[in-house]
Amino acid sequence: MNSCIKITKNDLILGMEVDFLLIGQGLAGTVLSHRLIQKGFRVHLIDDGDPNSSSKIAAGLYNPVTGRNLVKTWQADVLFKEIEGFYQEMEALLHKKFLHPAGIYRPFVSYEEQNEWVAKSADSQFNAYINQVFTHPRNQGVRDPFGGLLLKSTGYIDTRELVNGFGEWLKERNMLTTSVMSEKDLVQTQDGHWRFKAILAKKIVFANGIQARNNSFFDWIPFIPVKGEILTVKQDFFSSEIINRGVFRIDMGQGIGKVGSTYNNSEINLCPTEAGKMEILDKLGQLIEREVIEILDHQVGIRPGIRDRIPVLGKHPSKENVYLFGGFGAKGVSLMPYLSNQMVKLLVSGEEPHKEVNINRFFKYI
Repeated sequence: MNSCIKITKNDLILGMEVDFLLIGQGLAGTVLSHRLIQKGFRVHLIDDGDPNSSSKIAAGLYNPVTGRNLVKTWQADVLFKEIEGFYQEMEALLHKKFLHPAGIYRPFVSYEEQNEWVAKSADSQFNAYINQVFTHPRNQGVRDPFGGLLLKSTGYIDTRELVNGFGEWLKERNMLTTSVMSEKDLVQTQDGHWRFKAILAKKIVFANGIQARNNSFFDWIPFIPVKGEILTVKQDFFSSEIINRGVFRIDMGQGIGKVGSTYNNSEINLCPTEAGKMEILDKLGQLIEREVIEILDHQVGIRPGIRDRIPVLGKHPSKENVYLFGGFGAKGVSLMPYLSNQMVKLLVSGEEPHKEVNINRFFKYI
């Protein structure tokens, strides 16, 4: 592979020298580069400019209690202390609005589930995230005959607005190059640094989502790409809360809602499907009483999942100054503010990330 060719500094094309070269300016590259820039490091990003990247399609929900069995998400007590403050900081930097705090209302499906959450509401591990438990229907237009659970410390990030806005900010400062990164363009110098065309970097970080599996550095990581479809619909319904059971519905105002999503790990492409559309509409009909008047948009994204559904952070076991920051799946907006700090500590001082997310758990696959 070309990346192992050794060259001297005299062979370099005169150009930009940076501390960190990040591959990918999706949500992962955006959050991590912001952290590094805050620390005063010289950063440059390479991004292919794909308008259909998962970061630009994602609903961006952050929710501490998830899943069919409604359990606290992994490391919730640590992660959720950082989320809103971090994104507020980025809003101030970019002079844009993309953080949307909102309660999440989840209807109960039985009296048994209702009783279970009445009991859990007194449990100290949950009460920080429970706004109220309702034992009777409370939301006109929502199918909630048994009441429901209203969660707090929840909401969504407009990831397209964030990623595009930060991309513009980077371009204004000559910190972003729109280009398809080919592995043959990466060349290692005698001192272990890396050159991409005219850019010389001390360290390189792959933060390009599912595309990281397409290079020989990290093709051994057990990525599992997951196709997700999302609809934007018009219906005679309004809620200041996100309604979530089977599918989520985010109210965008004026009777417009974003609804999703599907989970398909067998058909990995960016083609919207009739089956995906009907699945979403069927589940929406079970959640909301109002009919869909019109489908305004149908989007597809590929989530960068990992086999064990936990992100992967770390240094390549044998390639000098090569790192990975990825595998965030559908929970990236919740995970990245905290885990980006873990990654910065690794890049700057060599402090290893928590064992749950550490890349060394996959070294056996090399």
